[in-house]
Amino acid sequence: MNTPSPISEESMLRLEARIPVLAGSAFQKAYLQALTTTGKVIEARNGQLIETTAEGEVRVIRNISKPMAVAIGSTRVRARKA
Repeated sequence: MNTPSPISEESMLRLEARIPVLAGSAFQKAYLQALTTTGKVIEARNGQLIETTAEGEVRVIRNISKPMAVAIGSTRVRARKA
């Protein structure tokens, strides 16, 4: 069994810097895969819920609330409906 060698701080920083690029490509791959398998994708864009089909048609399903800014480390609790 091979023991992993320790990674240097510089190497770790370089790897961490690639995370946004890797996440972006993973998102694009998932988006295209969803279009290929189901023929449509639903996403939130500019305060609207949008359905995009594989043929390129775009349909607004409904308006949604804009995202709210939340301070780092704060806790939010969803209010119960009576």
